[in-house]
Amino acid sequence: MENPKEKKFFTRKKICKFCSEALGIDYKNFDLLSQFITERKKIVPRRSTGLCAYHQRELASAIKRGRIMALLPFTVLH
Repeated sequence: MENPKEKKFFTRKKICKFCSEALGIDYKNFDLLSQFITERKKIVPRRSTGLCAYHQRELASAIKRGRIMALLPFTVLH
């Protein structure tokens, strides 16, 4: 019998995209920032994106700046 506490599948550790590729986060690069926003225009959490804490904070600030500068939308228009 298997132990019920054992995992049945292996989850791969996510690697920060910005650390591994040495990319910079800029609020003017809305194509890159839009990859980290849901269809409801919410910021995707860190556990889903796999970013490190530093880059997740930088990304959130850049998205918020992009929204203020009207490069990214705040919400979905119905």
